[in-house]
Amino acid sequence: MNVYEKMRMICRHFRIVLGIVLIAIGFFTDNAWFYLGVIPLIAGIANFCPACIISKQCDLNKEK
Repeated sequence: MNVYEKMRMICRHFRIVLGIVLIAIGFFTDNAWFYLGVIPLIAGIANFCPACIISKQCDLNKEK
């Protein structure tokens, strides 16, 4: 496993945790803006990286 694969795995887990935390904050504070945590949650679950699409630096679907 190279450095990019490790970084993608860490980034994926970070997006999932961030999404759950934002949704929980929105639930407990009744602030609807935190429900936007659904975006990083779905991105993490689907293994989709918006930063990679914008920067064109990494390709998640790259074949080995």
